[in-house]
Amino acid sequence: MLAGQHVISVTASSEMAADTKTTLSLAREEYMAIQFNHTIVLARDSQASATFLADMLGLPSPTRWGPFVMVTTENGANLDYMDTAGHITPQHYAFLISESEFDEIFARVRERNLPYWADPGQTQAGAINHHDGGRGAYFKDPNGHLLEIITRAYGSGGWNP
Repeated sequence: MLAGQHVISVTASSEMAADTKTTLSLAREEYMAIQFNHTIVLARDSQASATFLADMLGLPSPTRWGPFVMVTTENGANLDYMDTAGHITPQHYAFLISESEFDEIFARVRERNLPYWADPGQTQAGAINHHDGGRGAYFKDPNGHLLEIITRAYGSGGWNP
């Protein structure tokens, strides 16, 4: 057994209590792996901002839930855009994508004449990076949030700044 794995062994008979399934369900939930579910992204126009992200990444159209306009990634995580009239502190959002998706997304960045950078400090304008043997680039959304697309997870190829 690997570290972090849990084994639940159950012997059942037809006479077991009716709540056995509930008990097993609760036991599974107790050992559920932690997954990122959602984050709230402040925007001047949540619909336009969510549509921008979905269009740029080639994701399904955003959906509305309460005050949020949600973009859902392939791994089920949501970016929940919410309108604000207050100050927006730019945030950074990174997306791990395939090589072919990089080509598609980067083509959209260039078609829209969006500024892009190889680094989060935005000192290497008009360039992409090749960290860990992949490709990466940064560009901004309409609210100034810094979006990053990468084809290799950081550290996966031995790169360490």
